[in-house]
Amino acid sequence: MHVLVVGGGGREHAIVWALSKSCKVDKLSCSPGNAGIAELAQCVPVKATDVAGMVDWAKANAVDFVMVAPDDPLAMGMVDALEAAGIPAFGPRANAAVIEASKVFSKDLMAKYHIPTAKYQAFTDMDAALAYVRSQGAPIVVKADGLALGKGVIVAQTVAEAEEAVRAMMADKKFGEAGARVVIEECMTGPEVTVLAFCDGKHLSPMPASQDHKRAYDGNKGPNTGGMGSIAPVACYTPEVAKVCMETIFQPTVDAMAAEGRPFQGVLYFGLMLTPDGPKVVEYNSRFGDPECQSVLSLLDTDLMDILTACREGTLDQVDVRWKPGAACCLVLASGGYPGPYQKGCPITGLEKAGETAVVFHAGTARNNAGEIVTSGGRVLGVTAVESDLEGAIALAYQSAKHISFTDMQFRTDIGHAF
Repeated sequence: MHVLVVGGGGREHAIVWALSKSCKVDKLSCSPGNAGIAELAQCVPVKATDVAGMVDWAKANAVDFVMVAPDDPLAMGMVDALEAAGIPAFGPRANAAVIEASKVFSKDLMAKYHIPTAKYQAFTDMDAALAYVRSQGAPIVVKADGLALGKGVIVAQTVAEAEEAVRAMMADKKFGEAGARVVIEECMTGPEVTVLAFCDGKHLSPMPASQDHKRAYDGNKGPNTGGMGSIAPVACYTPEVAKVCMETIFQPTVDAMAAEGRPFQGVLYFGLMLTPDGPKVVEYNSRFGDPECQSVLSLLDTDLMDILTACREGTLDQVDVRWKPGAACCLVLASGGYPGPYQKGCPITGLEKAGETAVVFHAGTARNNAGEIVTSGGRVLGVTAVESDLEGAIALAYQSAKHISFTDMQFRTDIGHAF
């Protein structure tokens, strides 16, 4: 089977790595891929957001199955276009991917179906949004309605900070049209966890709970990033909490999407806050989180291709989805200056040595004309280690990362401990 994975970051490298172990897959391609992915799959020079180009390439190259990983092509309807061309694809159709593409849609869905979440109001008028902020006080959360590379959420500690966030989104168009509407919601408290779930439109199979670290610097300080590291599983997500989540959030969400005529087939990301009043939804995503994907897929013990096929065919309840014992930690090595401006093209050393004790997933890498692997993004690598317990996995990830070096490399030193 020839499988094409769409995307080119750390999440996609983890997916390609997992699929490379499948006995069902004999050829792998990835579009656009990166230097690490190129060691496992043919990299294809088609942008992940080029829907027509991706369909054309898949048809021309006898692709049997496509796994669409990133949010943008899902929201643009890439799965719809592939299926219309007769090419089986994994991921939600556009009318289901809206659960991530529009925060207003997702909040309204939760309100309609009584799925626990923060109190909120949505606004298209900036003055009304500012007035609401002043009436509610702080801390308060301001969210851009649309897709904003995982950075369109501001947890404002003061009213002035919230007002600044509203103006940046609605007047300054910091996130383009994604911020034309904003959602303003109460600031929930408690441990935050992510539960990814395979879904086939009716059934779902939750993965081990994970936590990522969004802030750039130690102690959860600095600007939001796409994620500086992740761990799985999570101690505070007990079997009792998991049962409550399944009954009040997970299955009700899948049922709600089906009832709305938007059956969700793919990976549904539940961002959860374990509040004093019980688990509540912070946000939904319509795909694997990054870097949570690296930690979670490192623990998968079932053929990933079997799961993807079952999700598309509506037979997930017939697959035994198994997970390895132990724990995983993904440590992100980023370019200096990230998430702001950063330098590209810096040679990377020590990858082979680090790979002896951990899996090094490439996020932003390329090869230069001299054949060297160099930096080409803000988040460069995800050093991912698995051990029998979480402390062991964290220690091994950091120990392995010591071998890697590139100019102005930065990383957090408290992954797994900053909660």
